[in-house]
Amino acid sequence: MAITFNLELNSRPSKNKTYAVLLRITQNQKHKRIKTSIAVNKKSDFNKDAKQGNWIRQREPNHKVWNETLTQELEKARRTYQELKENGLATTEKIVAEMKVGEKTFSFLQYAKQRSQEIYDAGSYRNWKKYNGFCNKLESFLKERKSKDVTFAELTAAFLSKFEAYMHSLHNERNPEKKLHPNTIQVNFNIFKTLVKRAIEVEGFMKPEKNPFLSYSYKGVKTTKEKLDEAEIERIINLELEEGTLLWHCRNYFLFSFYCAGIRAGDLIQLRWCNITSDGRLHYQMGKNHKDRDLILVEQAKTILSYYYQSEVKATDYIFPLLDASASYARAINQEEKDTLPTELRIKLFNQISSKNALINKYLKKLSHMAEIDKKLSLHIARHSFAKAAKQKGTDNAKLKDLLAHSSVKITEGYMGNFDTSENDKALQNIFKKEEISPKDEVMKLLNEMKPEEIISLIAQIKR
Repeated sequence: MAITFNLELNSRPSKNKTYAVLLRITQNQKHKRIKTSIAVNKKSDFNKDAKQGNWIRQREPNHKVWNETLTQELEKARRTYQELKENGLATTEKIVAEMKVGEKTFSFLQYAKQRSQEIYDAGSYRNWKKYNGFCNKLESFLKERKSKDVTFAELTAAFLSKFEAYMHSLHNERNPEKKLHPNTIQVNFNIFKTLVKRAIEVEGFMKPEKNPFLSYSYKGVKTTKEKLDEAEIERIINLELEEGTLLWHCRNYFLFSFYCAGIRAGDLIQLRWCNITSDGRLHYQMGKNHKDRDLILVEQAKTILSYYYQSEVKATDYIFPLLDASASYARAINQEEKDTLPTELRIKLFNQISSKNALINKYLKKLSHMAEIDKKLSLHIARHSFAKAAKQKGTDNAKLKDLLAHSSVKITEGYMGNFDTSENDKALQNIFKKEEISPKDEVMKLLNEMKPEEIISLIAQIKR
């Protein structure tokens, strides 16, 4: 029996409160359904009884592009059916399988937005901000080109090149007088590349050979990692600060990070007394990559902790007076519990950490001015400064990898690129090193430069 094709609306909304348009394939009164790339905000935006090409009602701003996309997907299904029919393989299961493997020419922008929403729903607010920022830039680029959408088929190296040129024209949101930094552009292209890779490998929306990043790449620029030397650290330590002031606290936060192998700001701000073991160690799970860290507390770090310890503290109390222990997010003690917090609480915690980090950095800038340090000081610079100090003490990269909690020595070597200058230093010193001459060789050199009568005179003086 012949196979028929139609479009219908999923009656259940997705996580982002939209309704997916489904491609229905019918054979022997049995149906198979494939989710198309189109999803409407309201059920009433879809007209199931419409004529070909008019399923999305005109009140939806994207109706023209979306109707065209649905038409293409419907035609793709019919072509697939005809090809399978010629080989006697025309079943709904085969059509669905072929449709999932074959290249689809629907909206990449909508796919990117849906993926961004999935990341948000999963509670990864930091990543969502990056993905959402990318979607906004791509959408504004399309508007400038008087286009509302871009399909997967339109993703070419030429398209990426034009998108790159557009991003170079954008201004920095925090410093409008400056253009977008090349490394910010690289972050956006990394997201772009990840989305395309996922669309190919997970969704089957593109054929691998159609990946535009096979012939296109973008790299940012190397930036100098600010770090303090030993003398600058000492100047900060020796500042006379009134105990209990914000400046005093922020110095403690910076130095504690420095003495604890560069603990990151987000982890430091969330430390609790249960992270300090009875045998004098710091044990916690990193929020960035969920790796466990177990470090001995050096005496300088213990001294800082003593400023905050009180006999009545609970194991679950925050060590540093930064986060509100009575807040709803505070009930999540370990990283596993934080990962299972509702999205709104995870966002609230993220915003609080960002706010406190910004406050600390504001006062660290004041500290750098007081210590006459001409560097842009921040809490993360404590991590860089620790790495520099470690290299100056001769710590090898394999051990430093563990201390910094990097996943590989290669990452550590890249991270240390601006710090480890020992080999270059030796080479430069050897070039300009003065050749050592023995006293005998030096005398012979002087004699060779003297006239015969000068030598006779010198011998006569020696005999006297």
